[in-house]
Parts: sequence; C-alpha cells; structure tokens
Amino acid sequence: MVRILSGIQPTGRFHWGNYFGAIRQYIDLQNGRETAFYFIANLHALTTIRDRERIRRNVLDAATDLLALGLDPERATLFVQSDVPEVSELSWLLMTVTPMGLLERCHAYKDKKSKGLPAGTGLFAYPVLMAADILAYDSDIVPVGEDQVQHVEVCRDIAGTFNHHYGDVLVLPKAQVLESSARVPGLDGEKMSKSYGNTIGIFEEPKALKKKIMGIKTDSRPMEEPKEPETDHLYQLYSLFAGPEQVAEMAAMYRRGGFGYGTVKKELAAIAESFFSEAHQRRRELEANPRIVQDVLDRGAATAREKAGVVLRRVQDACGLTRSV
Repeated sequence: MVRILSGIQPTGRFHWGNYFGAIRQYIDLQNGRETAFYFIANLHALTTIRDRERIRRNVLDAATDLLALGLDPERATLFVQSDVPEVSELSWLLMTVTPMGLLERCHAYKDKKSKGLPAGTGLFAYPVLMAADILAYDSDIVPVGEDQVQHVEVCRDIAGTFNHHYGDVLVLPKAQVLESSARVPGLDGEKMSKSYGNTIGIFEEPKALKKKIMGIKTDSRPMEEPKEPETDHLYQLYSLFAGPEQVAEMAAMYRRGGFGYGTVKKELAAIAESFFSEAHQRRRELEANPRIVQDVLDRGAATAREKAGVVLRRVQDACGLTRSV
C-alpha cells in the first residue's frame, strides 16, 4: 500500500493560502487507498518561534483546525512531530552521511545568508530533520508545493547516500506536486503569506472576514470599463470558492463592465463564509471538547512511533548500533 506523508508548521492560524495550497488536498488524499500520515511540525517551528506558550497554543490550534476542516483520524494518522522522538535520533544518524555542501545549497539557508540575516544551525540542518520526518515512515509519496520539491530531492540524496554505505535500508520517496499549489493572492494582490501580513484566516468571524475582504486593494478603473478577469486577484479569489457556472457568470460580468469592485467583494465574502460554515461549526464543537483533539493526537503519536521505531531499529542495525547477542 502506498504511504503518503506531509507536515505543516504551527506558525500561526491557517489562512486561505494554506487551505487551497495544501490542506484541501491532504483531505482529498485520505479518501484514496493510500495510507496517510500528517504531522504538525513543531520542531521545525522552533527555528522561528521562541515562545513556548505560543508553540503550545499553535499546535493545538493547528490540530483543531485540521480536524474541523475534515481530516478524519479514522482514515489518516495525525500527530505532533515532537511526540515521535525516534525521528530526532534518525535525524542524527542521517546527518552523519550528509555533506555540508548539499545543505548549503538549500533555498531557506542560502536566501538568509545572501540577505545577511542570521541563520542558525537549526535552519542549516532543517532539510536533514525533514528527511528524517519522511524516511521514518517508509513514505512513498510526499505532497508538496513547487517551492518544497527541493527538500524531497535532498531527502532522496541523503537516503541514497545512506543506502550506498549501508545497503538497501531506506525507501526513497517521490514528490507529488499539489495541483492547487499555484499562488493564492492576499489582501494586497501578492502571494498570501503570514510573512507579508496579507492573509485571510479560514476561521475569521463573519464581521472580521467582511472587513478584510472589503479592504482588498483594487485598481482605479471606472465602473463602466470592461475588465480582464484572469489577471484580477479578486476574481482569482472568488474562483477558489465558486462552482463553474458561478465563475463563468463572474467572468462575463467582468468583460461587460458596468460594475464596481464592491459588488465582487460582497459576493466573495458571502461565498467564502458559506464555504467554511460547516468547518466553523465543527471547530466550535471541538473547542468545547478539547479532549477529543488530544485523544486524536495521542492515538496518532502511538501509531507513528510504532512505525518510526521499526525504521529506526533497521537503521541502527545497519549502522552497527544494535547488540548482536
């Protein structure tokens, strides 16, 4: 059976870019014949967050949000990265065969260095821990956005080097580029990202949601002028939520002209609120019963540790770290 593995960092509440870029497809993938492992990458988040209460809160929020959005613990294993210590030990064993040059070429580290920003050892070794995350479960497929493909290739390089030294021990995974990993525009038309401060949260309250949407930047073309929908970020956002007929009607309105952007913003607010309404209700139920979320994470950690333990023992044995008694 094919095993899928992916992780998501708890750096803040999920926004539309997170959902349409990755989360929606995680949920779709759990409905196939594959075995899905999804984890909340709190160890990775330590490279940017130094507040322990924020980390704890973000982990619980991430798990609650994922369950509210439709992740089914009966079909997929959801767990917290740090609850599987086998991964950290595997990361060290992989580090012993990883050349520094490989890590120096990785985007996150290289970009920070080129800008003269401080880059700690955690960021430098980040791809090795990510490789351990993937290899610990004999993962076959890793769903990623286009900007993350390099990390899967690095994982394959590390695993290949390990296998070269110790035999056919580790499964080499393949990246599966997510179909909707295209750019989701933010409030300013740029890519939606927490680092840009231009996000729209999935679980925004209706008033806050409408206020954000009504504040989206638009051009100053007169109402009567026809507009090209495909290049307009309001239309792009609306298309994420609407069905084919609604999208076609909106595109026709753009090309006719004779409307104000306020009309589109109101329709966007209404359709987005409706789209996530069931998830909002499920989240309220989970907030009222936090033990449900914790039980899911505990069960997920037990499943993940069992599998990671098998892989770690295999790696330890290959390295000569187990006793032959």
